Parts: sequence; structure tokens; C-alpha cells
Amino acid sequence: MITRGYRRIDEKMMIRKLQGKISEVKKTGEFIEKDGETWEKCIFTVELSKFSKRTSEEILPENLRGKRVKVIRYCCFNWHYKTDVMKTLEPDETEAILNEKPNKTIYW
Repeated sequence: MITRGYRRIDEKMMIRKLQGKISEVKKTGEFIEKDGETWEKCIFTVELSKFSKRTSEEILPENLRGKRVKVIRYCCFNWHYKTDVMKTLEPDETEAILNEKPNKTIYW
């Protein structure tokens, strides 16, 4: 039984989150103001590698291993733009990838 980012494993509901390495951060030039700070819309390229350690029972399907997906995020601070670091996706983004249905923050 799979429903919106959750999966029943041994009578417990587990939140599934994919992880991958950020290979590229592309700045779009679109900005928003939030709490007195300027945030820029960015497109991250993430190469999928595994599920987060909280769902260690899950195994990434071979067709998704190494797949590159685009993730939209807003960045404000220098450390937001780092590459070659691990990124954990949100449960709805994970389900969009597993179901091959892009959403408003993820596509390929």
C-alpha cells in the first residue's frame, strides 16, 4: 500500500525520501522577498542514488539509480548553492519520481 510518500512496512508507516548528489545548481534570475531576505529561484540537478537511511528497507529500482532529475528550490545563502553534496527530496517529490509523474517542484 503506497499513499502520498508513505509506505506501510511491518505495521508502521514509513516516510519515503529519495537522496542523490547535487551535480549542478542553475540560477534562474527570479527572486522573491521573504522575511526581509531575497531568495532566488534555482534549478538543482540531482543524480539519484538511494533512499534515506530512515527507510533502509527500501531499495532504489535499477532504472532510477543514477537518473538525473531537476528540483526547484529557492536559495538565499552561499551554502545553498553547493554542488557535490547529498540532497534529500521531499516525500511528494519522491512519489512523483517513483510514479513517473512530474509535479511543480520536480521534473526530468
